[in-house]
Amino acid sequence: MELKYKVTNNKYKNINEVINSYFKISARLKNKLIRQKNIYLNGKFVDTRSDLKIGDEIIIDFNYSEDNSNIIPTKMPLDIVYEDDWLLIINKTAGIAIHPSILHFDNSLSNGIRYYFDKIGLKKKIRPVNRLDKDTSGLVVFAKCEYIQEVLNTSNDIKKEYLCICSGIFKEKSGTINKPISRKSGSIIERCIDKSGKIAITHYKVLKEFNDYSVVSCVLETGRTHQIRVHLASISHPLLGDTLYGLPSSLISRQALHCYKVEFIHPITKNKLELTTPIPKDFETLC
Repeated sequence: MELKYKVTNNKYKNINEVINSYFKISARLKNKLIRQKNIYLNGKFVDTRSDLKIGDEIIIDFNYSEDNSNIIPTKMPLDIVYEDDWLLIINKTAGIAIHPSILHFDNSLSNGIRYYFDKIGLKKKIRPVNRLDKDTSGLVVFAKCEYIQEVLNTSNDIKKEYLCICSGIFKEKSGTINKPISRKSGSIIERCIDKSGKIAITHYKVLKEFNDYSVVSCVLETGRTHQIRVHLASISHPLLGDTLYGLPSSLISRQALHCYKVEFIHPITKNKLELTTPIPKDFETLC
């Protein structure tokens, strides 16, 4: 994992300008790279204030090892949708948490990723870029180094599309829900619509209608915790099976939410990645 820059003009005066303006590396990460001596000019570690001339080559090396011993490696099947030197994208099944916790100390998706990293010889921390609730299925993007996580988190250009099965028939077949969300008072889990909360925007479109429920596509413009669940419940169309914001359902044993598509520009290749995943089995009979 290396970033390379070949000097072909006089746009950048020194290495710092390349790091700050071209690669857009944060000051925190830049200082870490300097301390570890992972920045090279023409094959040698140098002061990042060094001037540049035509033909110079800068290499930033991310192949250093990181301590990931805080996560126990656990062998589990992983549905890998995409992988390269920088990214790992997994189709997560419902019922598995992304992060370890007291209840999921050694059986979260991060435990499985740690086992996989050990298997391929990658000594890196586990860095999910997007997050799904335990009972939400679909695509989760993992960064294989902190630079990729930093770029994707700050660029905010990951487009995520979700398939939802909602109670009731929508009067408006498409629209935008723009309602601020905050944590509900007295709860560490539940969220609510609150005018003092953070801005939250969800675009929706009805795909199919049945007698008493609808199949809906949702695109997030923001990424608040439980955003789709809270927004759809706020317009009286909670997700089927969502016991936190709606009611249990005899049709599905979890909230009917699946992240079926992610789309973003690859931070290194600059190519557009557009990845989809099939409808999960518990959705098939409902769609």
